[in-house]
Amino acid sequence: MTQTKESGDDRRQNNNHNDQQGEVEMLRVVACIDGSRAAPAVCDYASWASQHMQTPVTLLHVLDEERYPAEPDLAGSIGLGSREQLLDELAELDRKRSKLALEHGHHMLDEAERRVRASGVEDIAKRQRHGDLTESLLALENQTRLLVMGLHGESSSDRDIHIGSQLETVIRSMHRPILLVPDEFKAPQSAMLAFDGSATAFKGVELLAGSPVLKGMPLHLVMIGADTNDRWEQLKKAEKMLAGLESDITLAIRAGDVEPALHAYQEEHDIDILVMGAYGHSRIRQFLVGSTTTTMLKTAEKPLVILR
Repeated sequence: MTQTKESGDDRRQNNNHNDQQGEVEMLRVVACIDGSRAAPAVCDYASWASQHMQTPVTLLHVLDEERYPAEPDLAGSIGLGSREQLLDELAELDRKRSKLALEHGHHMLDEAERRVRASGVEDIAKRQRHGDLTESLLALENQTRLLVMGLHGESSSDRDIHIGSQLETVIRSMHRPILLVPDEFKAPQSAMLAFDGSATAFKGVELLAGSPVLKGMPLHLVMIGADTNDRWEQLKKAEKMLAGLESDITLAIRAGDVEPALHAYQEEHDIDILVMGAYGHSRIRQFLVGSTTTTMLKTAEKPLVILR
């Protein structure tokens, strides 16, 4: 395969041009593939979502431009005399590392495609980008129906679990539902929605009502806070909006702090998926994008859906 050099600006323009050409295509499930141990589960959950939503899959691999620059930047190194040869050799090593990383990314995408296709999905696209992950996802946002990412980063191990280093930035930036998955796949059989009764919370209910992914699945609508008549009315309104899913819907109000109360309810009822939304300035919003986010993501053992 012959490779030609291009500047970072040219490369981004080409990426954006290709993305704009694809905007006329139908919305897709976009699965982020990397070298983490969560990658197989990302493929499996993307396949599951694709088949339930009758939506094609795009497998995306983004090569971090900071770690693997397409062209090393030697600005400021002029005039170092005898060290210029060493700099040239180091630059050549960087280019070789980037080339090998790109080739490894192609292999990962090929393996991911085989896994997704074996699950029964036929419409699969593969894309590889060289740049920033969040920028790459934003460029594909108009083509994305659901984004699937692993909870744990490439540096995670059994003894030392790390959430993906860019997860919070992606969550804050994207305006598409995000399915964050653990390292092992289990076909979801039940779900719960963390609900706070706000206007944007009802938008999240509308989004669920219009998606077949949870159709027929037992669904719990859970509010955290005081047990009042107004809250029950809000829950009943949301329940009516979800009638088209033909699901067995359970309504609940729990007191306490958001994180422990939600996790306790999820464990008590053995619920597979927790669905949350970015709700204005609510307690759930503060929990989602606040200092407890890292802890919640790090300790999650089941899939988490962020509605935007």
